[in-house]
Amino acid sequence: MTSDLTPQLLRLFREGVSSPLSDEEFDALALRAFEHQAEANTAYGAFARARGLSPEAVDCWERVPPVPARAFKELPLVAGDAREVQKIFRTSGTTGGQEKRGAHHVLDLQLYHAALLSNFRAHLLPEERPHPILSLIPSPEELPDSSLSHMIGVVMEESGAEGSGYFVTADGTIERDGLSRALRAAESRDRPVLIVGTAFAFVHWMDAVDERGERFHLPEGSRIMETGGFKGRSRSVPRGELYAGLERRLGVPASRIVNEYGMTELLSQFYEPVLREADGVRRHRPPPWVRTRILDPVTLAPVSPGTEGLLCHFDLANVNSVCAVLTEDLGVAVGDGFRVLGRARGAEPRGCSLAMDELLSLAREV
Repeated sequence: MTSDLTPQLLRLFREGVSSPLSDEEFDALALRAFEHQAEANTAYGAFARARGLSPEAVDCWERVPPVPARAFKELPLVAGDAREVQKIFRTSGTTGGQEKRGAHHVLDLQLYHAALLSNFRAHLLPEERPHPILSLIPSPEELPDSSLSHMIGVVMEESGAEGSGYFVTADGTIERDGLSRALRAAESRDRPVLIVGTAFAFVHWMDAVDERGERFHLPEGSRIMETGGFKGRSRSVPRGELYAGLERRLGVPASRIVNEYGMTELLSQFYEPVLREADGVRRHRPPPWVRTRILDPVTLAPVSPGTEGLLCHFDLANVNSVCAVLTEDLGVAVGDGFRVLGRARGAEPRGCSLAMDELLSLAREV
């Protein structure tokens, strides 16, 4: 059983990011989603009620209790029949493979696809026509439990023009010759391309082209989507240096490099609107069906404007799991969005830890 909100949410997602959702409209949908989740997921329902926050007591989305992102490592957070799960996405974990991986059990892939496609197209393909997509993210066949690979696979199928392809394997090996041929083909055809990749893959590709002494100058209008950080990696590069390096090697201005922020625990993504706006202010803007708060790491109370805190998202695309997710990512509000500052250092933030302990304790009792 999935939420009866599905038809309404599908319409909302397909309308895209340009269709605003008022606070009153968002509240109405969020409260219905919370009611469904508290009823269909006994552990989460017990967690909410133990905090005095049953659906009957909550009157706005900000009061819906969030679960720490780490909860996806410990519990199958399914708001419905787990036997009907269509896909399980797993977090990447550490490079050593010893860390327990989080798992997002997805009951309805059509909701995920609708949310990701309209958001991706608005920020990476605003011209509303297919482009050749060159991917330094492994294909969904290579990494079947990766939400990022699945996302790129859906985009490639729906919006990838002739010449699209994957140029990295699951173990991170870049197919340098094939990618070089694809880039030269783009130059000769004078047709803009979209390159998508993780920061770490781009760094390794730049090392490879430097060894060969290669340089490319992609057609005007080409753009890049960069995602992911350097967690668990032996080498990291500041974003400004990374973007300058890509500009030198590909001829794509840094102003046309879009950062994507996403996580397995959320079925929506956040993009910098640099292709849609010319103000030059880099921040991640939530789509209309997501609201983001910045909370004190200890008290989980909202911080004052301009103060850094933990990012806490309410994502309606998570209607069949848990919409309210408390991350360990630090951020600060910037205009109508936020800027990600990185992962909280040291021990798990106290607010996350207390919430996690309570949720696990209640889950053992139900």
